[in-house]
Amino acid sequence: MDEQIYFNPWDEAFRANPYPYYRPLYGRPPYPLNLFIPMALVANYDHAVEILQDHQRFSSKQQTTSAFEEQDRTLFAGSATMLFSDPPTHTRLRKLVSRAFTPKRIRDLEPRIREISATLLDRAATRGEIEVVADLATPLPVMVIAEMLGIPPGDYERFKHWSDRVVESDNVPPGMPLPEEIKQAARDLRAYFSAAIEARRRAPGDDLISALVAAHDENDALDAGELLAFVLLLLLAGNETTTNLIGNGMLALGRNPDQLELLRGRPELAPRAVEEMLRYDGPVQSTVRHNREVVEIGGARIEPETMIFVILAAANRDPAHFRDPDRFDITREPDGHLAFGDGIHFCLGAALARLEAAIAFGAAVARFPRLRLAQPDATAHYKGSYFLRGLSALRMAIK
Repeated sequence: MDEQIYFNPWDEAFRANPYPYYRPLYGRPPYPLNLFIPMALVANYDHAVEILQDHQRFSSKQQTTSAFEEQDRTLFAGSATMLFSDPPTHTRLRKLVSRAFTPKRIRDLEPRIREISATLLDRAATRGEIEVVADLATPLPVMVIAEMLGIPPGDYERFKHWSDRVVESDNVPPGMPLPEEIKQAARDLRAYFSAAIEARRRAPGDDLISALVAAHDENDALDAGELLAFVLLLLLAGNETTTNLIGNGMLALGRNPDQLELLRGRPELAPRAVEEMLRYDGPVQSTVRHNREVVEIGGARIEPETMIFVILAAANRDPAHFRDPDRFDITREPDGHLAFGDGIHFCLGAALARLEAAIAFGAAVARFPRLRLAQPDATAHYKGSYFLRGLSALRMAIK
């Protein structure tokens, strides 16, 4: 059975369609592997939930052996982030930023998200097709996050370029140095948002950066490094993952015309369709945890300081949890997919991503009654990151 298992996130063919490679991992304990460093692959839904909900045994704090340490050090300069921290640091950071990143702030964005979506689709309507990634999936979340942060529209393309370069670092194998252009992009992002934060300290506005500057709890507040780290994390997570959700979801609709037609006839299914897109081909393939001591999962002994790959996308197709998991069905009853993680690290921006995606799909299907794949048999091409799974382009006909 072991010889059937292949896992190599640096293999372009593997990244293009990893789902068949996950199948041999189901129904067995976490699979030990050594790709430069000791690893364990977790694909079963129940094992994934167990790990994600147990932050005491399974740490989110990166180790010095991590392949991503240099990226973390370059971008966040050693400051704590919610993504790579444990309680009590994680608890303090999440509590503080949640006071600025409120449900009301998200709800209030809905009219603007609808307006941006309509504008982007109107531009595409002048042509015979829409390039989903460039025309809708990329600019919509970038513009929404930028406006939330109070960033001038003229700077959108610049910081999108920087964030794209930073995301590319996911595809640098462990032990290999980060390319200079990635380091420079991280430095440019830090410099740009450091200046933006200082400007808000001098003259606060009604944007999210100003709210974060003001966020405090009794005598506790975000220090300068933590505030900058959260803004950078929000920028990367807030645009790249939602971009990938919209692109991957549109491809799933295009490859399943019956589901596209169903959504067109029943637009109220848009929120449920988004949940199925997240389950079926989510924007985040895996997350990583580290065990401080020997742990046992499913009968498997995992030695300390192992990089545990919790493969969210595999868990979301675990046949022991989801019926007919490889079928894309927008009427599927939601059953606890893990696309946003679980436990204390459940994605803070989940509500925003769901809102943007539901609006984008509803608007696109309504605006273009003949929406379909421009080349149904064309091979899908993906960007370099394994962790953040997203198309590099997707052409769809609209006339």
